[in-house]
Amino acid sequence: MTLQIRVDDLTGQATCALIAAHLDAMHAQTPAESVHALGVEQLRHPDITVWSAWDSDDLAGVGALQRRDAAHGEIKSMRVAPTHLRRGVARTLLRHIMAEARTMGLACLQLETGSGPDFAAARALYLGEGFTPCGPFADYTDDPLSTYFTRDLPQ
Repeated sequence: MTLQIRVDDLTGQATCALIAAHLDAMHAQTPAESVHALGVEQLRHPDITVWSAWDSDDLAGVGALQRRDAAHGEIKSMRVAPTHLRRGVARTLLRHIMAEARTMGLACLQLETGSGPDFAAARALYLGEGFTPCGPFADYTDDPLSTYFTRDLPQ
């Protein structure tokens, strides 16, 4: 499988459907007050870039980067389509986002993900790509249902 990753303008039905499914899954797994996933309208913020990964004409996954300030970015809305799970899509998207963050001159990436068993694969992915656990950042608060990660981006 060869993925094509491109900036997504969030107008395509497939991308919007995957983001909606992501939000639905987050709300099914986590109480509303601990869900930090963004919907399509929130992802259209000018400080956020969304990428979609395509396997031919099939949407394989999405991921986003929110620029927090001149040095810090936050990874948001990572989701792999059910038909493409366990095929390296998330890792490919994550590495692409990290490379783009370096190009933007960001020195550090951070993210929030769940702490429960449903999020074990996500945590393993981030740990495997050099992220380390950290405390809450930006507007996040200490939440036992959240795990926070950070990773420096050497230029």
